Amino acid sequence: MTPQQIAEQLGISFEKQTPGYLNLCIRSGNQLISSGHVSTLKGKLGEGVTVEAGYAAARDCMAKILNSVWNANGTLDGLRVLKVLGCVNSTPDFIEQHLVINGASDLLHEVFGKTGDGFHARSALGFASLPTGVAVEVEAIFEILA
Repeated sequence: MTPQQIAEQLGISFEKQTPGYLNLCIRSGNQLISSGHVSTLKGKLGEGVTVEAGYAAARDCMAKILNSVWNANGTLDGLRVLKVLGCVNSTPDFIEQHLVINGASDLLHEVFGKTGDGFHARSALGFASLPTGVAVEVEAIFEILA
């Protein structure tokens, strides 16, 4: 199965987006660079939001990114994931940001393959706050292979 087919089978919805204030995914040469996509979940990891809830929120962010990539490129096929940046709204003593952002990385591994085009570089960072109080924000860079 192709990445597009796998994503659809996983239940990721692909819907046309109307342009807004910012470009959700821009093409530069053979790269697709997403804006930060935020979780619906609000709150702070280490203060009422569990790692499991954060993981689901990061996965949701990546599903939103895949929809934006699809809008910019017309398909998920022929892409390689290069880099993911995960931002976690967390308390100063919370140290499991990497486990939260695994939600985004695991979805990419499912869609593009863990040892193939989905094997990516990543940063997972803690922040004192994120816009509108969301728990997680994720952005990604893809290479267009085809």
